[in-house]
Amino acid sequence: MRIFISACFMAALIAGNAFAGSKNDSLQIKGSDTMVNLGQAWAEKYMEKNPVDFIAVTGGGSGTGMASLISGTCDIAMSSRSIKQKEIDQDKAKGHTPVEIKVALDGIAVVVSPKNQVGKLTLDQLSGIFSGKITNWSQVGGSDAKIVVLSREVNSGTHVYFKEHVLRRNDPDSKEEFSPGALMLSSSQAIADEVSGNTAAIGYYGMGYISPKQKAVSVAKDEKSEYVEPTIDNVVKNLYPISRPLYFYVNDECQGMTKKFIDFTLSPEGQAIVKETDFVPIK
Repeated sequence: MRIFISACFMAALIAGNAFAGSKNDSLQIKGSDTMVNLGQAWAEKYMEKNPVDFIAVTGGGSGTGMASLISGTCDIAMSSRSIKQKEIDQDKAKGHTPVEIKVALDGIAVVVSPKNQVGKLTLDQLSGIFSGKITNWSQVGGSDAKIVVLSREVNSGTHVYFKEHVLRRNDPDSKEEFSPGALMLSSSQAIADEVSGNTAAIGYYGMGYISPKQKAVSVAKDEKSEYVEPTIDNVVKNLYPISRPLYFYVNDECQGMTKKFIDFTLSPEGQAIVKETDFVPIK
């Protein structure tokens, strides 16, 4: 049975042995590529405040993090998905109980110029636009103008998330890719700047970058569903389609430096870092 726990100090109440590979002054954190930048930002700030402690954060994917947690080669697994039942079973076979801690939310805004008359799109339309199947704004209710597709670069976790959940619609067998003509930009700010000055452009970035210089598009799961604006409240309520929770997983107890670090991520200072890195705070 999956265990849901929102605060690390509650995880400490769970009976069991402490993670055998942990050291009092170091942590190994592995997993979700989407969460790597956030995890590293947390670790850097934590180590500034606690200079005798050391935290190593590496990616490889949520599955890699889970496998590392199960095998005992990391203290914390980062995951942009819920743990699978087979992973729970594998961990229990090792004598552990995985504990799930929600640490942030991920909401991605799709933006166009305020002068663009298109203000709402379905996920299918977004998939068509960013994959290059839809090439003119007139195909989605706009003016007769070629669509300029903007994307983050391939090493961006936001790029990976958008490809998996919008272009590929969460289909693990899909091979859909961004349009060959898409402009790959190095930062969310670069996308914001380009959209501000290009009435034909469309891009995406973390909701923290939304400003009056861009118009955030309302998104619907399909034509029969309600169009939802990308707001923190809608992400928190799980209404906005391009959003998801982000998790830490630990084995059994959460104590010592592990508890101290996760308590930091859930603190006001830690949640401020969530917003600074384009994610949505849970508090």
